Amino acid sequence: MSDVLRVGNASGFYGDRFAAWREMLDGGELDVLTGDYLAELTMLILGRDRLRDPSLGYAKTFLRQMEGCLGTALDRGVRIVTNAGGLNPAGLAAAIGSLADRLGLTVRVGHVEGDALARPDALTANAYLGAYGIAACLDGGADVVVTGRVTDASLVVGPAIARFGWGRDDLDALAGATVAGHLVECGAQVTGGNFSFFTELPDGGRRPGFPVAELHPDGSCVITKHPGTGGAVTVETVTAQLLYEVGGPAYLGPDVVTRLDTVELGADGPDRVRVSGVRGTPPPGTLKVGVNNLGGFRNSMTFVLCGLDIPAKAALVRGQVEAAVGTEGLEFVLARTDHADAVETEAASALLHVHLRDGDKARAGRAFSSAAVELALASYPGCTLTTLPGDATPYGVFTADAVPQDAVPHVAVLPSGELVPIPPPARTAGPPDGPAPAATTPAADPTGATTPAADPPADRPTRRAPLGELVGARSGDKGGDANLGVWARTDATWSWLRGWLTTARLRELLPETAPLTVERYELPNLRAVNFVVRGLLGQGVAASTRFDPQAKALGELLRSRLVDLPAELTPGPDSPPGGPDSPAGGATPREGR
Repeated sequence: MSDVLRVGNASGFYGDRFAAWREMLDGGELDVLTGDYLAELTMLILGRDRLRDPSLGYAKTFLRQMEGCLGTALDRGVRIVTNAGGLNPAGLAAAIGSLADRLGLTVRVGHVEGDALARPDALTANAYLGAYGIAACLDGGADVVVTGRVTDASLVVGPAIARFGWGRDDLDALAGATVAGHLVECGAQVTGGNFSFFTELPDGGRRPGFPVAELHPDGSCVITKHPGTGGAVTVETVTAQLLYEVGGPAYLGPDVVTRLDTVELGADGPDRVRVSGVRGTPPPGTLKVGVNNLGGFRNSMTFVLCGLDIPAKAALVRGQVEAAVGTEGLEFVLARTDHADAVETEAASALLHVHLRDGDKARAGRAFSSAAVELALASYPGCTLTTLPGDATPYGVFTADAVPQDAVPHVAVLPSGELVPIPPPARTAGPPDGPAPAATTPAADPTGATTPAADPPADRPTRRAPLGELVGARSGDKGGDANLGVWARTDATWSWLRGWLTTARLRELLPETAPLTVERYELPNLRAVNFVVRGLLGQGVAASTRFDPQAKALGELLRSRLVDLPAELTPGPDSPPGGPDSPAGGATPREGR
């Protein structure tokens, strides 16, 4: 048996590149190919599917992808592991069996159950299971393993447990594999997708390939991609993905707490990054539970306000809409996209977004949208809308809960039909030890940094420029919270950034964060600081009315802000693009920092 396990990924979300499964199977050697389809919003979508048809509740796209790929995977001995089972892993497992019969194939399918919790007051309630159920299915001979709500990283950790025989106490190995899983779970995001410095990629970021993790028995890995595919794998693309949707240095999981502050990255040749040094501690005694409920109904209409008197025009619309439908549940957002003395209508226009959320479908539907349209000839000069009148749509509310690990019946259903109970870890721990976050509220001490924050001395030359000339960023959502990771490209920039970018500075640069609780964490190994902004997304993605409801662009907004940069700090990574161990956009190794 090889001491390297090659695990690829072909899906980062429900709706990702359809052809990726074929590209990954044909592109190079693999032992396992994973597909991640679940997110908090996806569980809501699947829950609504199941309301219409109890036989559904899984990602139907996966079946269509397998129709053209299952035979290839079986011929090449590539085992498939996916969480596309969603709310109905048994249903998807049976559908795969039917597909194989229709294609004349013999396939052994295992699946994992137990994540669904009985919550009569919830649309969906699912515990985030660990990796040992997946490993049991693979040990039982499965060619395909289907799960419901496991942690995203478990899709990689499970095959590693099955290959290397790790036990519950192999915490460092489990933590290393968890990092590998976190890195590849979002597909092309680790190979140059959504990368701050995409213009430095060899292909300009046009079609990044999907990733491969080469795992070793000690839990270390190399992140790479198939030869000839687009994008790049560099220390910086890996850093960016490490910072995606994380909180503090202690990354909690059902099998291990992974210390992100121990991760060491180093270039290992073109399109290869070595990930090592990861340490793990015992997992918590509880499992996270994601709960989705229908929150009511929503609708939106957008008015175009052109030319002069924009605030007065917006005020007129507000008064008219409130008079027509009442004030409850209304939200008005004026986006000042207009420019003075513009020569084109679009450049001279602002957008007034009017949102309504209500438990009454009729009020949020035509009663609201028709009232907005009726203003077309009876409101401000130049009145026009970008939206047509329409019915309201339901929206969901996401909350997170926790249950004891031993209260969840984690079960592996082997291809033979045998049920294998997966016991919870015997050794668990309370809240992880380690540096406390610099968490601040508007009324608290706002520094939130380990070194004093200060502007450059008066005699230190500065230049006014976008912050993004020196740093990269990646941001995302976790329920109603957002995370924003920022990394420095050089040691000199990191020395400046860690003292300069405090929570107070973040609130100054991103005013919408000012009234919220912000947690700040440093990750020196990555030359990075991570912020968690509590409540930025309200009741979660499905209920959010922000222009950027998942906070995906929050990092790029921060990078675009003009600040006083120290003049001696120069843009670019530690080594020039195209160096021997650093493809375009890369950086030199910085292990043990």
